[in-house]
Amino acid sequence: MDFRAPVRPPGLRAALASVVRPRYRTVRAVRGLEFALRPGEVAGFLGPNGAGKTTTMKMLAGILHPTAGTARVLGRVPWRRERSLLRRIALVRGSRPLGGPEELTVLDTLRFQRLLYEVPDAEFRRNLAELGELLELAELMGRQVRALSLGERMRAGLAAALVHRPRVLFLDEPTIGLDVAAAAAVRAFLAGYAERTAATVLLTSHHMPDVEALCRRVLLIERGRVRYDGALDRLAAELAPHQLVRVTPAVAGATAEWERFGTVQERGEGGRVALRVPRAEVPRVVGELLARLPVAELAVEEPPLEAVLARFHQEDAE
Repeated sequence: MDFRAPVRPPGLRAALASVVRPRYRTVRAVRGLEFALRPGEVAGFLGPNGAGKTTTMKMLAGILHPTAGTARVLGRVPWRRERSLLRRIALVRGSRPLGGPEELTVLDTLRFQRLLYEVPDAEFRRNLAELGELLELAELMGRQVRALSLGERMRAGLAAALVHRPRVLFLDEPTIGLDVAAAAAVRAFLAGYAERTAATVLLTSHHMPDVEALCRRVLLIERGRVRYDGALDRLAAELAPHQLVRVTPAVAGATAEWERFGTVQERGEGGRVALRVPRAEVPRVVGELLARLPVAELAVEEPPLEAVLARFHQEDAE
């Protein structure tokens, strides 16, 4: 997928010249991207800003037409905009969770969705009752969209996207800008929805609790290509060259020349320390620690997922 982006030098003269003779450069957003999701699977779609995540989501949802290549969602080419497909998929963007006129009430917006997707009235009432209870929408139904907070818009936007029971759901940063409680409520709802309906979900988020709570599989992309495709709990092992060895001395306040064993990552009370140790050196370091020091507790952990991805993004930028 290529875009044409305008290019001009700074200054008034260059701005005026660009009106008459605009110049462009080609930006390649996605290239050689290949993956498939199984029915009912919930997968995380990760990568740094500019990696092509939202562009891919928009292509799969039929909003963008790629300059090359093809894709299929439920056996159909999404950018052909066939009604039979559009009635079975949904895209929810955290940056704009609820579209349409802001003068409408939440209930009128949901009714409009019923008409748009031709949901039978009895089915609409059942779906609305379930979604209203799960998302706690009762007090929002009569309020105008313009009067909603971001968290309330997100809840109403999810209801609008799900009122026709899509089989495939694309979630683009669904908890962006939400406070801790609102984000946790959205995650809990999405996990329950995916389990009850067996919907296929592709989720992109920079907020790792979203991914950890919802996804067993992750796809990590860089510069429009898949870098990793596999289990979430194996991501750190694939990308991080180090592990964390946490040590608590048997004698409070005991010290040691920790630098002999690894890089000190953290220090805590009672002499507790976390060492960053090259993955291949961990067995040897653990053996030496147990043999040389009075140790009360020792644990080997993978580094936090956010730290792994931050390192990956930094390397990708370089």
